[in-house]
Amino acid sequence: MALKIGIDVGGTFTDFVVARDGEPPRIHKTLSTPADPSIAVVEGLSQIAAAMQPPLALEEFARSIATIVHGTTVTTNATLTSTGARCALLTTEGVRDALEMRRGIREAQYDNRYTNVRPLVPRERRSGIRGRIDRDGNELAALDVDAIRATVAAWREAGVQAVAVCFMNSFANPAHEHAAAEIVRAEMPGAYVSVSTEVLPSIRFYERVSTTALNAYVGPKLLHYLDQLVGRLGGIGFGGLLLIMQSNGGVISPQAAREKAALTLLSGPAGGPGAGLFYVGAHGHDRCITTDMGGTSFEASVAVGAPMVKNDGEIARHKIALPMLDIHTIGAGGGSIGWLDEGGLLRMGPQSAGAAPGPACYGHGGKLPTTTDANVVLGYLDPAFFAGGRMTLDVAAARRAIEEHIARPMGLTIEQAAAGMYRVACNNMAQGVREVTIKRGFDPREFPLIPGGGAGPIHGCLICSELEIPLQIVPREASVLCAFGMLMSELRHDFVRTFVSRLQGIDWPRLKSLVDAMAAEGMRLLAEERIAPERRRVDLRLDCRYLKQYHEISVAVPLAFIDAHDADAIARAFHTEHQRLFGYSLEVEGSAVEIINVRLQAIGATERPAYRSEAAGNADASAALKGRRSVYIPERDAFAEVPVYDGHRMHCGHRVAGAALIEQQTTAIFVSASYDCVVDAFGSFVLYAKGREDLLDASLARS
Repeated sequence: MALKIGIDVGGTFTDFVVARDGEPPRIHKTLSTPADPSIAVVEGLSQIAAAMQPPLALEEFARSIATIVHGTTVTTNATLTSTGARCALLTTEGVRDALEMRRGIREAQYDNRYTNVRPLVPRERRSGIRGRIDRDGNELAALDVDAIRATVAAWREAGVQAVAVCFMNSFANPAHEHAAAEIVRAEMPGAYVSVSTEVLPSIRFYERVSTTALNAYVGPKLLHYLDQLVGRLGGIGFGGLLLIMQSNGGVISPQAAREKAALTLLSGPAGGPGAGLFYVGAHGHDRCITTDMGGTSFEASVAVGAPMVKNDGEIARHKIALPMLDIHTIGAGGGSIGWLDEGGLLRMGPQSAGAAPGPACYGHGGKLPTTTDANVVLGYLDPAFFAGGRMTLDVAAARRAIEEHIARPMGLTIEQAAAGMYRVACNNMAQGVREVTIKRGFDPREFPLIPGGGAGPIHGCLICSELEIPLQIVPREASVLCAFGMLMSELRHDFVRTFVSRLQGIDWPRLKSLVDAMAAEGMRLLAEERIAPERRRVDLRLDCRYLKQYHEISVAVPLAFIDAHDADAIARAFHTEHQRLFGYSLEVEGSAVEIINVRLQAIGATERPAYRSEAAGNADASAALKGRRSVYIPERDAFAEVPVYDGHRMHCGHRVAGAALIEQQTTAIFVSASYDCVVDAFGSFVLYAKGREDLLDASLARS
């Protein structure tokens, strides 16, 4: 495999993984540049080139790169901070307030202070246009093109940057939307145009209009960023393939990302679940919980055979109905700020110190106490070895921040306050894991945990203790887990079409024609992306529900079921999934099942890094011992001297009894008193509950 680089731009750090067959992955971190994230991308590549043996000029290094897979938080941050484009909405007369009305359901019915989220498009820039298509696609009233031209002229004068076009029932007949979009593009050639039947051609008007508006809102920002990124990469001589990570765990070309910007709303963390499966697969597992703790946020997800995908979700309370990995995000990162609420209770986040000024211990002007400051005070971080010694932490500044804002107001010592901050942060993260396990019908105790992110392995043991998870696998690349996962991502194109029918009365030729048309379009796109025919495949899912049920669920269906006209097999798959999700099914009662949507994913396989294997040696890790340090032991609620090991000098078979610390250049692993650790043949650190050697696979149990 030629040189391939995964890049994950986070709020605090930009992560890099450089991979080539026959060589261990090279990892690197550099501080992000929020004003223009592409600057950090080029700076990081320059630093990697200088660290090569022998050192390379940046241009020479760039020319040697075959593929860059890039995850970005540009669209996510634009939505979270309400800094997207000035956009407008063309919709059907009489429904322009759908963005405000939402589903007509009070989302927090017991909160009398609750207010609805502010729509992405204000009312004065939402225009209802005469013209109507019925649910079967028949035109009931012609489209008022003169009203569209007049409206667009006013928007052009008002400086509108993006226009969303979403008409009622357009999923059944897109003619009105296409006509309106053509006028907008002709009258406002510089505007970003988002058309619902190009973004999400499916039933349910609110979900469709919200997704289309969100796509328009973030589109101009992503276009600007991709132009900057492509320009900077071209300026240093990069001529390889650039791929953009999307929310469903696959990758797409920059052009596809430009057209459907909303596909990148979870671009950054989407690489994590695939990486988690890669590492647990070395131990014969097909399921895992993956977490990623960065500087600003904490993401948790579950994978069972494959990353879990959902077809609708929210970001900053705005509905989005595009396929995305089921990732739960909370504001709990290394930069999360500790504070006291009105009742004097300690809270952590969601506010973050970010990259600038950063935690107080960074010495960049931060004055507020953060999770990283607590970790320094508790001894989990070596002030002289942060980022491999490239950065020295200011312990005194961390102690001052904690004392002023937490310890003194609560009547605690600095160490007690730091321990409280650590415990609250870990409890918040454990609750985040519950959201993707217990609330999805999974028992977290049955899943290995993969703690990722630079700060993740420091908190993994306490999270596992809280959830009674007996097994962790901490990859050597844990600090850049999502960037590593991007290297294993496949090209993916999602298609959805509304097809309402009871299972027992399906028009099979029509359904087959619909599936074949989506598959042909997917194969065409993969062919344009130079994916060989033998590397292409399609996955089919049907959104089904019991008759008169309010919500449907998505069920994986082999194409053979469609070819064989096997309605009973589809029904059984639906009943089984309904039973798993909700604890019951109506199979015995013989309740009718109906299809709502047909979803197809065209997938192009890419080259992946191979497992590297190291023969097991003896269990004695004393050669990697760096020294001893006083750290906080949560099980004892006290400090104690523990051994500190150099993770880079540990090899397959080495064992460490908790409590202990294992340090690498970009992360530290805290093995609490409840866990022991052994290094596997892949170089990962396998942490297991004391006395539970039965959790280890045969090769590790013998080492």
